[in-house]
Amino acid sequence: MVDPRTPVIVGVGQFTERIDLDGYRGMSSVELATEAAKAALHDCGADSAAVAQAIDTVAGTRQFEISGPAEPPLGASNNYPRSVARRIGAEPARAILEVIGGQSPQHLVTEFAGAIAAGAADVVLLFGSENTSTLRHFAKRDDKPDHSETIDGQLEDRGYGYDGIFDEYTVKHGLIGAPVQYGLLENARRARLGLSVADYRQAMAELFAPFSKVAAKNPYSSAPVERSAQELATVTQSNRMICDPYPRMMVARDQVNQGAAVLLMSVEAARRLGVPEEKWVYLRGHADMKEPKLLERADIGASPASIAAVHEALRVAGIGIDDISAFDLYSCFPFPVFNICDGTGLARDDERGLTLTGGLPFFGGPGNNYSMHGIAEAVNEMRDKPGQFALIGANGGIASKYSVGIYSTAPADWVADGSAAVQQELAAQPKVAITEIADGPATIETYTVRYDWTPHTGIIIGRLESDGSRFLATTTDPGLVALLTDGEPLGASIVVQSSEKRNTATLA
Repeated sequence: MVDPRTPVIVGVGQFTERIDLDGYRGMSSVELATEAAKAALHDCGADSAAVAQAIDTVAGTRQFEISGPAEPPLGASNNYPRSVARRIGAEPARAILEVIGGQSPQHLVTEFAGAIAAGAADVVLLFGSENTSTLRHFAKRDDKPDHSETIDGQLEDRGYGYDGIFDEYTVKHGLIGAPVQYGLLENARRARLGLSVADYRQAMAELFAPFSKVAAKNPYSSAPVERSAQELATVTQSNRMICDPYPRMMVARDQVNQGAAVLLMSVEAARRLGVPEEKWVYLRGHADMKEPKLLERADIGASPASIAAVHEALRVAGIGIDDISAFDLYSCFPFPVFNICDGTGLARDDERGLTLTGGLPFFGGPGNNYSMHGIAEAVNEMRDKPGQFALIGANGGIASKYSVGIYSTAPADWVADGSAAVQQELAAQPKVAITEIADGPATIETYTVRYDWTPHTGIIIGRLESDGSRFLATTTDPGLVALLTDGEPLGASIVVQSSEKRNTATLA
């Protein structure tokens, strides 16, 4: 018998509204999350109304439309968590709106599982949604809906959480949006491995082709089409370059309308509310880690904090990676998946597969909430495979934050993780010196090209020859841009020159 305060996941729900199917109406973030929350309540196998009334805490992930100071184009709720709670008949004492980042679903599960174990909560509903499809669908139309609403009640708004992810220096050098930032990581990894541009693109395609096969069979996918490695690697008009090294089909599909929810409660509450034990899934291992700022990292092409999070979660669970039967590794781009494989020895073509959903480019990338879908899939998978283990790897920022969860029906009391101590060890590692105002001869450490800018613009992380310090620069120099797009620029000699606006680079 486990301790009655042991947290268990008892319900999961997902919802997808696809623009290519009949009945599409362009739902709001609140509506999408509500459908997922209703599905999670139904999934627990108890009286949905009674369970909803027992919810004492709700927490929502933050949508893109409210992840910055700009006004949401169609309006939004002033209290997203309580808007969803009201629609399902819940009146929780506490409502939370989480910071940005794809780590947030798993981080919230871990946080509130711990709160349940400590007696600080009893029945908790976590949810999130993304309505980017709706926002784009109505962007140029006159018949725009109004999704704004005002809800009274407490809200713990944790803010945007951008600290450590970007700053004025990175923004003015073009590090805006995920593809350009991950392109830098990807090419730094390519440099370490010594692979050519063509060979690396083929490796990315071979990694992601099996993901598309999973997505093609998932009823919640936004793009359920199986793609071959050749199709993913070949640049065409429909698979155009976004940012080097990524053709369109290798980046997260953000134009989605998706929602997912997870219902947690104590074993004591589950018994009281009549939730059948075959619904219970335990969080057996967990960890949360952070990386330093991008430019301070010893190797821009690796994320040791992510690997440390996996190892710590496995330690808490008391198992090894060979004991995991199913994985869902965050796959906004190939890099986060490659990184876990590099650091754990997990084969990129492991027969267990590396995704349960189908991955962000194919299943869909619903903003910060993707891994809530991964957790939902893991819970269902573990119910079908009693006693086995599933691992969720949730990534946020520029490989900035990583949260891991290990799930199983095998019962065990709650065990706290040692993430704080491991994080201290990571923080003590040497960091690279940065020169923000850079001038003189230098070499290219890593790079990307913004094909979405006119003219095409190179973004470079380089090292000054004078002292080896690291800097950012942009370039529209025709010769250098040609090398970045069609040659091998890694390690190439350049000259960097500073100005009031930014650093710029030319070929040496």
